[in-house]
Amino acid sequence: MVSQQPEQLTAAGISRLAGVTRATVSNWRRRHADFPLPSGGTEANPTYDRVAVEAWLAARGQLPERSPMDELRAELRGLPREVTADHLSAFLLAVARMDGAARRKLIGLSDEEFLARIQGPLEERVGLLPHARRDGLTASAVPALKTVLRAVNASGIAETLDVLHERQSADGTARGVYGTPEVVADLMAVLLEGTTYPASVYDPACGSGGLLIAAGRQGSASLIGQDVSPVQADQAAVRVGALVPGSEVRIRAGDSLREDAFPGLAAEAVLCNPPYADRDWGHDELGYDARWEYGVPPKGESELAWVQHCLAHLEPGGPAVILLPPAVAERSGGRKIRAELVRRGALRAIASLPPGAAPPQHVGLHLWILRRPADDRADVPPVLFVDTAQDDLPGTLRLTTGSGKTQAVLAELARSALGKGEIRVLTWKESPHDFRRTILQHWRRYEEAPEDFETVPGVARAVPALELIDEGVDLTPSRHVRTAPPAVAPDQQAESARATRMRLRRAADALVAVSGGEEWKPGGAKAATWRTATVADLMRGGAIGLHRVTGASRGRRLTEPVVPPDGDGRRVLTAGDVVADRTASGSAEESALTELLELQRGDVVLPEMLHGGAGTARVVDDRDVGALLGPHLYLFRPDLDRLDPWFLAGFLAAEENLHSTATGSTVVRVDARRLRVPLLPLEEQRRYGRAFRRLTAMRRAANLAVRLAEETSRQLGIGLTSGSLLPPGD
Repeated sequence: MVSQQPEQLTAAGISRLAGVTRATVSNWRRRHADFPLPSGGTEANPTYDRVAVEAWLAARGQLPERSPMDELRAELRGLPREVTADHLSAFLLAVARMDGAARRKLIGLSDEEFLARIQGPLEERVGLLPHARRDGLTASAVPALKTVLRAVNASGIAETLDVLHERQSADGTARGVYGTPEVVADLMAVLLEGTTYPASVYDPACGSGGLLIAAGRQGSASLIGQDVSPVQADQAAVRVGALVPGSEVRIRAGDSLREDAFPGLAAEAVLCNPPYADRDWGHDELGYDARWEYGVPPKGESELAWVQHCLAHLEPGGPAVILLPPAVAERSGGRKIRAELVRRGALRAIASLPPGAAPPQHVGLHLWILRRPADDRADVPPVLFVDTAQDDLPGTLRLTTGSGKTQAVLAELARSALGKGEIRVLTWKESPHDFRRTILQHWRRYEEAPEDFETVPGVARAVPALELIDEGVDLTPSRHVRTAPPAVAPDQQAESARATRMRLRRAADALVAVSGGEEWKPGGAKAATWRTATVADLMRGGAIGLHRVTGASRGRRLTEPVVPPDGDGRRVLTAGDVVADRTASGSAEESALTELLELQRGDVVLPEMLHGGAGTARVVDDRDVGALLGPHLYLFRPDLDRLDPWFLAGFLAAEENLHSTATGSTVVRVDARRLRVPLLPLEEQRRYGRAFRRLTAMRRAANLAVRLAEETSRQLGIGLTSGSLLPPGD
């Protein structure tokens, strides 16, 4: 084995490793003469040898128990030079096609038998990676490969892939390049559905393969992609091959516009989330390219170059779904190309997503649904516009502002306070499938009879092509679906406004009540500190149980889901439910659970992934009891004679606690076993538990008051501008 440079840790790295604060690390350095001396860095920011730090922490019982993922990270830090990330990725592709029994049998083999068994499959799989080294492996690779296998057995293919790719920095990540969230990728893949699902799907800017995975899970047999980043292309090949093992996968590296790896390809369908606002896309050298069938894209319209590239790689009649920024629908530079897309029937629909549905979070992106014309049709169908970015219909309260953690946390409380049927409370965060259902519902109705599509005021409308080809060719959905609010009698408007004002007053009174009471006193001259234990320690002591369930892969399922008996009626608590603080909204069939775990009073549920850089924990109460635990959630089941649930939830969800165990960059996961909990007497726990419960009530009341204030001002403003209400007297 070739010697490796010792890994260095900063003080912040030591705090994350030990699950303590940086102040604690500083105290160790000052108080313990045997604390490892700095081995690098600067005087202001020293670094320490990781091996020496781990040995020092282990000798004092401060080193948390390492999970299989921790073991994998440690193994990756000391890989022999002849073992590359390509070898590990190819090995992961090979084991993805094995069942659990075969994996367990493989890990029990001797090193020689192990190497002989996997050499052939590994060499075959490494050929699927666009830039992989083809070097053979020696016995020195076996420990790393077995560590990968243990990680797969413990946490699954997807999480193991995340760890393998953590250390591979994206080379040349361009401005305007964003990942596609799973819920949006799934929506785009479903929009390709016809009488049969497309057998071949192409993504010319595939990134790490999210859209191709979504298409594969829907049933596509041939998945083809290209990405300008060699690292991303390799990751896509591994992810798609491992997570959709039944499909043929062809991934290439290179710039799809300048260096098209599939020039003669005519796929049955295309999915794409291309780079945005790229002025160096090749305008000068590609001016006479045959792909510009609808017009030469101006230098500032790179997105319309990608649109035409996608259409050029479709068979006649094939569909494409492309995620684009809203400016593409209205910028003056692209109006001629937009007009031609409409005139020839290539553009079929544009649907706007709510802000936050996909990065960049502050922008409501558009989904363009296109179809390559099969011929020069005289009867060009109307274009469907769907707007889910806002919902200003009367009687609707939409929660659209705030961080990922706080947005929509009040929806359920709002429904209770406002009364059923009086007002509709909406937010995309509350249910990420709301916009998905809306878009699919109207698209399917449009597909059945485009000419007869019935307008839904403020939400969906099919517009004849001739109406769109005006001076600006503005294809922004809100422009075409927004209509004046239905006429309301002045007395009805006044009564509605009065009722909303009364709700606002009640919410304000509730906020004053919950935020009052005794003062929150300082803990003393210095902040209080406690002895803590990790969740793993508490599990060994029987104070807590930790549970997770997984969802079976859709499409070609690797594991068959367990479905409750017909008529069971139980819902599934999803990660979105916990983030939005709403009742369980999922179904066992849609979640494809591989295990049914029923929630009990006093359970604490925490999302596996951080949302918007923050986390939230939920204590199971009457509304949750009997529901089933969904995927991507940790369930902590405390011994109620030893741990208070609200105390546990408050400390588990502490920002410092979560970030000290979080891993990953694009998807940030929490290692639940390493979370730390103070060791306090039960009565003291309950004092803290009551305080955490009060904070939750305060947040709910404050946000409800803000949203109702906005709704009240909106209704009064509509009444004044429509002539239904008169200004009040002085």
